[in-house]
Amino acid sequence: MTAKSHRIVSGAVALAIAAVAPAAPARADSFRNDQWYLKTLQISKAHAISTGNGITVAVVDSGSAPHPDIRNNLLAGANLIPGSKGDGRIDSAGHGTNMAAIIAAHGRNNNDGVLGIAPRAEILPVKITNSGNQISAETMGRGVKWAADQGAEVINVSAQTGPGFELINSVKSAIQNNIVVVAGVGNKSSQAIIAYPAAIDGVLVVGAIDRNGKRASFSVTDRKIQLCAPGVDITTAEPQRKYVDVDGTSAATAVVSGAVALVRAKFPDLSQAEVIHRLTATADDIGPPGRDDECGFGRLNIVRALTADVAPLGSGTSAPASGGVASGSSTSAPGAIRPEFASPAPTGNAAEAESAGNGSVLLFGGLAGVVAAGALVLALVLRRRGRGRV
Repeated sequence: MTAKSHRIVSGAVALAIAAVAPAAPARADSFRNDQWYLKTLQISKAHAISTGNGITVAVVDSGSAPHPDIRNNLLAGANLIPGSKGDGRIDSAGHGTNMAAIIAAHGRNNNDGVLGIAPRAEILPVKITNSGNQISAETMGRGVKWAADQGAEVINVSAQTGPGFELINSVKSAIQNNIVVVAGVGNKSSQAIIAYPAAIDGVLVVGAIDRNGKRASFSVTDRKIQLCAPGVDITTAEPQRKYVDVDGTSAATAVVSGAVALVRAKFPDLSQAEVIHRLTATADDIGPPGRDDECGFGRLNIVRALTADVAPLGSGTSAPASGGVASGSSTSAPGAIRPEFASPAPTGNAAEAESAGNGSVLLFGGLAGVVAAGALVLALVLRRRGRGRV
């Protein structure tokens, strides 16, 4: 994964530059502009309604480093890797920090750094891996359970593994305790079928769209998918004060977790099922009419989710959610009734996987990447650009 990073030049060098260069007017760095999806999702309109204040989002991942853009929202969490210690605020892989920033980055000085979907939400980091290459279902299950026990209202799992009793029970228990569990459907480059926890009934399953608002080519298709969100060219924070562009359903999952935080803050009395229903009922249908295996009910529309008059589950009325680009103007259109959907019992290879118990299988959809060489010194900033898929 190649990175886009900022590093402040050492004090002595900075002083030397200042001595020979005239003072330049203060201006924002470009990372906020790189976040194309903020405009697509009309985040400024959404933030005028909700910023996620008071909501805790657990990120069950590789830990979350205290990057300047997220440190004010970063709680002390846990390191659940067997034999390890710490509170989750360290991240050698970078993936958990990437996800935390997509969800709740507050940026710096109003316009610098990256901005999260829910910049007033708090991140509870739950470290379950060091490298991002293998996660057991047992460890992931303990991570979900720990997050639920700490009172998280949203649990983001931007990772995949195989089935396991502890994971299934932990996720089902969290859902029964009114927690929205959000998981990515996975990337075709690393898996052929939907993995866990996305395969568990009641989980909000997320696929990815590209800059054109269409399903990303790498996003796995499956009838369990409920929403798609931006997952291509997603600019986010990295450990060590750096930034990176990432692709993947992991990133799309984090976007939706941020949206869940906004909805939970705006509508604190909604159950987890009603929160999911509000998001799916207000999605923009981008595929064949109705629900499909590519993006479920459609493309995430945060402004509509925060403003539309959505009929509650079981009310007996229904109407299709509007299609097209999110406008934020639909404040009274009723949302479609979206019943729960269960997946069929696994067959073939999936059935064989079911008997594997807590085996480590898939995760992060290709977190490992290559950092591009080369740098350009401009005033006090050293910057590298590149891409990665997560």
